[in-house]
Amino acid sequence: ETFEKEFMLSPWSIAKGETSACIQCHTSDDMGPEMHEITRQWKDSWHAKNNISCHDCHGGAPEDASMSMMHQRGFKGSPQDSDIPEFCGSCHIAILDNYLKSGHGKTFCDAAEGPSCVTCHGSHNIQQANMDIINEQLCSQCHTYERAKEMKQALFIVENKLSSVEESLAHLQMLGINVDDQEKSFFRTHLEFRALFHSIDVEAVRVKSSDYTQKLEIIESKIDASFNKLAYRRNFSAYLFLLFIGLSIVVFLLSKSYEQK
Repeated sequence: ETFEKEFMLSPWSIAKGETSACIQCHTSDDMGPEMHEITRQWKDSWHAKNNISCHDCHGGAPEDASMSMMHQRGFKGSPQDSDIPEFCGSCHIAILDNYLKSGHGKTFCDAAEGPSCVTCHGSHNIQQANMDIINEQLCSQCHTYERAKEMKQALFIVENKLSSVEESLAHLQMLGINVDDQEKSFFRTHLEFRALFHSIDVEAVRVKSSDYTQKLEIIESKIDASFNKLAYRRNFSAYLFLLFIGLSIVVFLLSKSYEQK
């Protein structure tokens, strides 16, 4: 159920990007530099690349400037610090569940301290998550880097395979091959692994890494089959082309021979 919710929570929004009243207002000359910076950060973000616009998080009616910030139209504005996990978790459902059970989440909820989503990911300049987000400069703001380093090492094999599979899927798509089934399997595996990471349970990540590696290897085998099929088609097409050329030459020579007789 969680997978279906997250997979279907794609941004099929009415007003996106430059057409949004939010963007037009925040970039106007009436707004100060801090508002312009929010828009600039969003434009460079992973959210923007995936058509997640202002209203997908903050609500409102982006197609109508006069109604864009009306609570009757679902406008939520900026969350309080204490509400950030639930705010982001309205889309990132499985990640929220694991975060709340983690040391990070418990510290945040019990003591109103500890990291929330924006501590690691930022609020508007959100980038695609990868292992680089685990680094000494960021993690040592709250605690020593040693445990975070262990987590990064535990993630290494699966993260590399995720990147490899993602690149192969993108390559097949570029070649015009339908990879919908493989993409869904990859999305599910990627989602589950990302959610597991937010438990910040190093041992759990180590134990389950082999399971995720096997799942990704199954997807890889299907990708390889697609590449092999594509190579076979190309080779067969080349064979037919050469056969056609050969037959054309034979016909031409026969016709010349007939004319000479």
